[in-house]
Amino acid sequence: MSLIEIENIHRSFGSTRALAGASLGIGRGEIVALMGANGAGKSTLVKILSGVQTSDSGSIRMNGRAYAPQTPAAAAALGVVTVHQSTDLVGIPDLTVADALLLNHFVDGRQPFFLTRRSVRRTAATILSEAGFDLPLERRFSELGPADRQLIAIARALSMKAQLLILDEPTASLSTEEAGRLYQTVLGLKARGISVLYISHRTADIAALADRAVVLRGGRDVATFTRPIDFDEAIAAMIGRPLNAARPQARASCGRVVLELRAVQLHRRAQPFDLQVREGEVVAITGVLGAGKSRLLSALFGTHHLAGGEVLLDGRVYAPRDPADAIAAGVVMAAEDRHRSSLMPRDWPGETIAATISLPHLPRWYPKGLMLSGRETREAGKAISRLGIKAQSPGQSIWALSGGNQQKVVLARWEAEPSRLLLLDEPFQGVDVGARQDIIAAIRADRSRATLIATSDTEEALEVADRVLVMDHHSLRPEHQGSAPALLEEHA
Repeated sequence: MSLIEIENIHRSFGSTRALAGASLGIGRGEIVALMGANGAGKSTLVKILSGVQTSDSGSIRMNGRAYAPQTPAAAAALGVVTVHQSTDLVGIPDLTVADALLLNHFVDGRQPFFLTRRSVRRTAATILSEAGFDLPLERRFSELGPADRQLIAIARALSMKAQLLILDEPTASLSTEEAGRLYQTVLGLKARGISVLYISHRTADIAALADRAVVLRGGRDVATFTRPIDFDEAIAAMIGRPLNAARPQARASCGRVVLELRAVQLHRRAQPFDLQVREGEVVAITGVLGAGKSRLLSALFGTHHLAGGEVLLDGRVYAPRDPADAIAAGVVMAAEDRHRSSLMPRDWPGETIAATISLPHLPRWYPKGLMLSGRETREAGKAISRLGIKAQSPGQSIWALSGGNQQKVVLARWEAEPSRLLLLDEPFQGVDVGARQDIIAAIRADRSRATLIATSDTEEALEVADRVLVMDHHSLRPEHQGSAPALLEEHA
């Protein structure tokens, strides 16, 4: 018997049609994956189910009754709770785990007027026990990693008697080990009869968890796949064409050495390692969360310092004091969290596509501070065309774009000026398959620079790179020419 039935849902925003007749059913105790390219309508459908938005037409029935919540609180009261990709707002940094677990109770008045630490701990312990989790109740929320924050969000959802749990990209910031823990949690929910709508771009998540996968394209459900899911067919349904899954052939010859690391140490106790990256070459470094990938890229961009060794750029000693030094030397970087590192806040000056691309280049493009030439608009127009950015104009807000298109704009920023070394930290995080193909094509098209990529996803590493290296305990292992399964074994 179905828990929830979604029939022919439509939703438009002005002339933009986000949903155009989407239909979907979820059974009790069933895990359904929702797949689709950025802009396919997944987020809008989730917002309607969560009570953030309403539909223009169509119907939703839950437990056989009409379902049309006007707020997230109303949705939760009816048994539908969403755990969003970002868990920063699950708790408040200075509060404890126990406080974070009870935030909803404090807000809706379920706790008595007078509270003690003992009563808060007792209620929080009950919530964790019922969820089957074990977390230190007095630990500060700010000290928790993404995986434990996910557990708090899920435990809070279960304390609200959730019948349908919506998980939006829950493994985006998790290591392989942490993702495995989350899988066990989700499968445990299924065993208890709780239904899960799971949104993810990662095929590994869907293969491990989903009973069915429903594909949205253009605001409509276009295909449904049952376990075992044929991902080649599912991805073809997502993007409307067969996926060219052929991985790049390693280039037989590249140019001169651009980046050379000699006996580099990321910290004093780490093994020193060497590395060369040549002009026109794309090298990917993979490894578990905390292995040192991001630290290496940050050191090359001047935001961290190496503990030892020497770095050469085009044969000259390179030791940037800060990112300005790095950029001046031709080393540019797109960091892991584009929302914090690369995009201006909403409604601020500089939040447009054109301004996002031009920001680090302003001193050179407008040396006297006069922005009269319109160069940033021209460069943004070129980028929109070259990278296939789905946008109305260069003046559109970056926040109106999907995650994949935002990432294309971040890449376009560093393609607007020549560079010698491009550093990309988790460049495909939250990016759908179609957009990923466009980004890979752009990365590999430029033969005038070297590219170094850090990614936790071995499939992505093999898809984009000429060479794939594994980092472990802040040191590089010998080069690996094997397959994704073999690389995964190295991670274990």
